[in-house]
Amino acid sequence: MITISGTLSKGWMAGALGVSFDRDYYFDPDRRYAIDCKCNEYAAAQFPGMRLFYSESNLGQIDYWDNKQIQIGGIQPNMILGMLLGADFVPRDSFDADITPGCLSGKDLDYLPAPESLLDHELVKLFDEQIRRVQDDSQKQLRPIPPFFWDTSGRAAIHGAMTSAQKFLGETFFIDMMTEPQRCLEIMGWIGEAFIVLCRHFSDIADLPITGVHVGECSSCMVSPGLIEKFVVPVTSKIGEKLGPVRLHSCGPSTNHLEAFSKITNLRSLDLGGETSIKRARQIFGKDMLISVAPLPRDMSAENTEPILSWAKHILEENDGGNLEYIYHVEENYNIDMIRALTNFVNNQTDFKSA
Repeated sequence: MITISGTLSKGWMAGALGVSFDRDYYFDPDRRYAIDCKCNEYAAAQFPGMRLFYSESNLGQIDYWDNKQIQIGGIQPNMILGMLLGADFVPRDSFDADITPGCLSGKDLDYLPAPESLLDHELVKLFDEQIRRVQDDSQKQLRPIPPFFWDTSGRAAIHGAMTSAQKFLGETFFIDMMTEPQRCLEIMGWIGEAFIVLCRHFSDIADLPITGVHVGECSSCMVSPGLIEKFVVPVTSKIGEKLGPVRLHSCGPSTNHLEAFSKITNLRSLDLGGETSIKRARQIFGKDMLISVAPLPRDMSAENTEPILSWAKHILEENDGGNLEYIYHVEENYNIDMIRALTNFVNNQTDFKSA
C-alpha cells in the first residue's frame, strides 16, 4: 500500500496569507484556532485533492484533523520541556518558534527536578486551565488537542532524548556521550521520564487516550550506530513500553543506523530522510512495517520535475511492495509544482490507496 500526504509550514502560510505566528498565537487558543482555520481553508481551496493541510511537520495527520479541534499548547515538544527547565520562548512571526539555547548548560544533575514535579509548573497549569475551559464551553463544542498531541488520533509526539539533550546542552553533548557516558545516560533517562509524565498527564486531562508515540530523534545521523544502540535504544524502548507503539523519526541519511533502530522494543513505524536506503530498511523490518519517507529539500525547490520523480521512482523500486508513505512539509521557498508532480506520480501507482 502506498499513500501520500503533506503539511504547509508557517513560513508558507505567512507568505500566502500574511498571518503572524506571534506569542499570542501559541498561548491564546481562540486566536490560534482562528488562524489555524484560516490556514486550512486556504489549503483546501488552493490544493484540492492533494491531502495537504496546515500542521506541524511530520506530526499532524490529515486523516485525524477537522475544524472542530482546537490546539492547546501546540509548541514543539522539547521546547515545552525546555521552558519547564527555565528556557525563554522565542516566537518568530513568519517562521517556527524557538527557545533560548542551553537551559541545562553548566547545570549539575541535581538541578533536574523530579519529573512529576513538572506538573506543578505554571505553564502546565495554564494549559490545564485552557483545556478545561474548552471542555466546559458547551456553545462552541470544540475538542481540545492538548500539548504533545496534534490531532485526535491519540498519537503523542515528543523529541528523542538525545535530540532534546542537544537542544538543552548544545552539540558538545555528542562529545560528552563518549567522555561522560554515565552522566549522559542519566540526563537522557530523565528526559524520557519527563516526557512520559507530561504525555500521560495531558492525555488524562484532555480525555485523549494514548495510542502510540512519535519520537523525533532528529539528531540520529550525527552520531555512530554504536552510540545509537548504547544511548538511544534503551530510553526509546522505555518510552515505547510506557506510552505505546513507537514511530521513530530520523531526519538525515539513516541507512547505517537501521540495525540499531531495530533493537528498539515496540517499534512499529519509521519516518526517514529521503537519502536512506528503503531497500535496506525492508531487508531489516520486512514489508508490513509502515515507512514514511520525505523528498529532499533540493528536489522540492527545483525548477523541473526530473529530480523529484527520479527519486520517487527509486524509492518505489527499493520499497518492493511494502507499506509506504510519501510525506512532505512545504517550506516557503519550495516549488509547489514539484509537489504536484510527486502527488500525481504516487496517485498513478497501482497499489496507491486514496483517502
